[in-house]
Amino acid sequence: MLDSRLILARDGLAARSLEGVVPAERYVETTLRQVVVPSASLRRAASADAEQMDQLLFGELFEVLDKADGWAFGQARRDGYVGYVEVTALGVPGATPTHTVRALRTYGYSGPSIKTAPVGLYSMNALVSVEAREGRFVRTAGGWFIEEHLAPIDQPAADFVAVAERFIGTPYYWGGRESLGLDCSGLVQQALYATGRSCPRDTDQQAALGEPVEKLRRGDLVFWRGHVAIMINDTDIIHANGTRMAVTIEPLAEAIARTSANGGGEPTAYRRL
Repeated sequence: MLDSRLILARDGLAARSLEGVVPAERYVETTLRQVVVPSASLRRAASADAEQMDQLLFGELFEVLDKADGWAFGQARRDGYVGYVEVTALGVPGATPTHTVRALRTYGYSGPSIKTAPVGLYSMNALVSVEAREGRFVRTAGGWFIEEHLAPIDQPAADFVAVAERFIGTPYYWGGRESLGLDCSGLVQQALYATGRSCPRDTDQQAALGEPVEKLRRGDLVFWRGHVAIMINDTDIIHANGTRMAVTIEPLAEAIARTSANGGGEPTAYRRL
């Protein structure tokens, strides 16, 4: 069965690429756009009050199927999620990204100096194209960045668990995947992106990654219904969780006991990437 979260169709309208796959009254070509703000919410409906299901980061691409009343309905290129994004967050695609933000978060400045006004606060895995250099700064469409806060796209981080650990203390934020707030699957996705690996958005999709495992070690994923955590060693996990409303580390045994006591059940799967 097709996953509606990943199917670019609604109300009898579908992407041309789905002709013969998804029934629709009309098939149209999509328009490619790029995120031009530090982050943009991808929502379930065309309203600022609608549920945030995902986020797009600066430089990521978005296939627009339809626009109305200031909202674009489309599909995120990076993880395939479908939803609504405010039109003002999108622009015409620029140069192909050459670098990604490697710092947890960093400012883009209006000039090649820390004394100039910031133009945005960008999170890890935002995508930029370096246009020029001056001293320790590089110029991009998002402003001037400290170069050591970026990394060439072809030089990913080595350890996704170490990346996840950098998010400790970050607030829990439903549908979030930025350094200012993220949810459990967003943490896994961001950590894997930083190491150059693809990753779907939601926990049930991520539960298909890798292979089943019984004896746990660092880097294994632990799944409950609607939740995921990362093993940092053979006994402890890191996860963005609603209990403490932050990214925290705790013993797996304690998390299992608490979740079971609260009616969440036992873990449903252990997976090794």
